[in-house]
Amino acid sequence: MSVFARGAGRENLLLMVWIFILAGAFANSAKQMGSIDDMVNLTLAIVPSSAILAGLFLGAAIISLTIGTSVGTIVAMMPIAVGIANQLQEYVPFVAAIVIGGAFFGDNLSFISDTTICATQSQGCKMSDKFRTNIRIALPAAIIVFIAYIFLGSKIGSEAVIGEINFWKVLPYLLVLVTAIAGINVLIVLVSGILLTGIVGIINGDYTILSWSSAMGDGIMGMGELIIITMLAGGLLEVIRANGGIRFIMDKVLRHVHSQRSAELSIAFMVSAVDMLTANNTVAIISVAGISKDISVRYHLDNRRVASILDTFSCIMQGIIPYGAQMLMGAALASVSSVDIIPYLYYPYVLAIFAIGNIFFRRNKNNL
Repeated sequence: MSVFARGAGRENLLLMVWIFILAGAFANSAKQMGSIDDMVNLTLAIVPSSAILAGLFLGAAIISLTIGTSVGTIVAMMPIAVGIANQLQEYVPFVAAIVIGGAFFGDNLSFISDTTICATQSQGCKMSDKFRTNIRIALPAAIIVFIAYIFLGSKIGSEAVIGEINFWKVLPYLLVLVTAIAGINVLIVLVSGILLTGIVGIINGDYTILSWSSAMGDGIMGMGELIIITMLAGGLLEVIRANGGIRFIMDKVLRHVHSQRSAELSIAFMVSAVDMLTANNTVAIISVAGISKDISVRYHLDNRRVASILDTFSCIMQGIIPYGAQMLMGAALASVSSVDIIPYLYYPYVLAIFAIGNIFFRRNKNNL
């Protein structure tokens, strides 16, 4: 129980819980005031429905690249995306998967992403070098998925009926999006959005202090199940780690390393497996960084490629496991099951194909 409690109370996990709490308070108070409806109408007035799927993916990719966090991107964009899906009568898990996929594009590439920092620092390479290596894998995958969304969006039969827009009610979401893009901490972003929601709601007569507090409380309660699942998973996975589960995987994998290609594949497999066990891509990178560096030196691997492999494969796995924080958050905000989202995660799947192909078709250590 002590080990379990240590895992359930990890600092980064509790930080995630606070994000869940604030996201629930903001999302529900904005929804009850009508902000989401007005933001959806404004988006549809600017972007035609035939281009909305590609627009959502591009928007999530740009925001995540700017702020360096997939969770912050999902919190900012998911309610809007779900509102658009309902307006256009699109399948909500499909649209949720678009936002999640775009969010992981920036999580993988951003200079201020914690995965980028951990991967580059642990392997001793510059962020710019890792970015140039990584972009050759991620950008083609993103372009293919973007084109696919343009094609799929063109099949949307009719334009949505755009209602009247109250620009005052749009302000809370615009504040969240602008401050997120500016790189402000996600906790400050959400608190600012909550306060502005209350101010606008009270001025417009949508809220009293009591009803605003009630709306925030209902939103927080709606996140209760997600918070419990997250802490249970954190505790369980810490028990697995403490009992040697991660070390067991590493020992088994290293028996099959005999060449540069198999060395890179082993690093990709280890960071993916550890991410699956810990449900945290940053923790996964930290866990295998040391042994990855040893493999890199022994088999003369390029440290830029190793950093890219660590970051890319941890993000791929984190983007498809149904119990990861990003998937749970996206599913909670979309009011769907995270399992329903998995079949539509086009970007992580295409990225995995390109990342594996990059390893198999490597020519030499200088072929980045």
